Amino acid sequence: MNTNDNNKATHDEDNIVADCLFCKVIRNETPSTKIYEDDETLAFLNIFPHTRGHMLIIPKNHHENIYDLPVETWCRMNITAQKIAIAIKNALSADGINVIMNNERTAQQVIFHAHLHIIPRYNDFTEEKYEYTENEMADVAKEIQEVV
Repeated sequence: MNTNDNNKATHDEDNIVADCLFCKVIRNETPSTKIYEDDETLAFLNIFPHTRGHMLIIPKNHHENIYDLPVETWCRMNITAQKIAIAIKNALSADGINVIMNNERTAQQVIFHAHLHIIPRYNDFTEEKYEYTENEMADVAKEIQEVV
């Protein structure tokens, strides 16, 4: 991991996996709707959301899951998660928020790059999956970005 002038840990270009979908998001090789980014984490809208505003938070360095995630990176992810959860609650009037991390295939991890799900919950929403209408994802992104 590299450090900047303030001795703060930063993204390490050598710790990226070529065929990892989330590493491709970090490198801007695959489209994503990014909401927030700092030196160590990236938050973006999930393209297969459970609810409106469902986001993912990833470390910029590749780590497969919680087992190989450095504690400092885990802490940064949670700082970002709190910031994003508050922004989602305020921007989208969520009635609650789930913060979830799936680790390993048995726990339903699908992308093997550590990530947190930030899932807003609404009292009147009962579906298991959500589908954005045309242009809605961009509108949701703008609403959240305005309060992050």
